[in-house]
Amino acid sequence: MPTFRFERACQVWPVAGIDEAGRGPLAGPVIAAAVVLDMTALPRKMARRVNDSKQLEPEERAALFELLRPYAAVGIAGASVSEIDDINILQATMLAMRRAVARLPVRPAIALVDGDRTPELPCPARPIVDGDALSLSIAAASIFAKVTRDRLMAALSRRHPGYGWDHNAGYGTDEHRQALVRLGLTPHHRRSFRPVYECLPASN
Repeated sequence: MPTFRFERACQVWPVAGIDEAGRGPLAGPVIAAAVVLDMTALPRKMARRVNDSKQLEPEERAALFELLRPYAAVGIAGASVSEIDDINILQATMLAMRRAVARLPVRPAIALVDGDRTPELPCPARPIVDGDALSLSIAAASIFAKVTRDRLMAALSRRHPGYGWDHNAGYGTDEHRQALVRLGLTPHHRRSFRPVYECLPASN
């Protein structure tokens, strides 16, 4: 389970945890969150509930999204589908992370970033592979990013029914791929992703 071990090892404060949601889907933006948790005030019982968002049930993620707010400074931002198609998903993810840090109400002294690389930030940054399973700050960021993106995709699903975005969040499930063939593309599909690209008219 994630702990504050990595945050304490930094020996500076504030420490921001950064994670993203939505690198793999065929549709929708990529969303990043930067989170500075109050290590002294966060209740232990609540801290024990925090985990990599992928390991939590949707109801638990939604509950923690609200419960963590009094103990967290949060910045949330995204990169659009057009940005993903223009600069590729990796660079768009780095862009969303930079924007999320810029939206933090406090300036971090250092950032812990989930993964094996970091964006260019106005502070030192340390990548941590599987960081959302190791660092409480990164795990909290994964929750804020995932819940925000899932809610956005659910809203887009009401405008573009048939693709199942309210429950597949834009990932390439069989339902989504079949809808691509049946219904065609929306403005929210990532045309640089092969399953989407293959559905473009031959003239494109």
